[in-house]
Amino acid sequence: MTNYPRHPAHLDPYIEVLGHELAISFLIMFGGSPIYFPNDPAGKSAAEQLIGPERLRALGARMPENRVEIPIPKPWLIRALHAEGLSVGQICRALKTSSTNVKRILREAGDIKPPPDPDQLSLF
Repeated sequence: MTNYPRHPAHLDPYIEVLGHELAISFLIMFGGSPIYFPNDPAGKSAAEQLIGPERLRALGARMPENRVEIPIPKPWLIRALHAEGLSVGQICRALKTSSTNVKRILREAGDIKPPPDPDQLSLF
């Protein structure tokens, strides 16, 4: 079982309805774009194809309106994909971001250690 990092509160509906793995896929695929959550899904949307009509309806019920812009929680996605075991390169390609950005976020979160300073003498 993957130990995912704590998610920001605004992601609660996505994590609670979809679970971590499916929420990550959903956020990567639809983050930054507006999505319409119909009361009666007709099987035509890409979101419904990914998560199914029941989950789409349940997620829509948790939204403040029927049309919502899906967030892009890049720092959390970077940490979550790293927790799943993806390499820095794989994370960069999945999220369309630089390795510098991925490494910085992982380092700030304490998920990876900074490289040793070559000018610093080892005490051991």
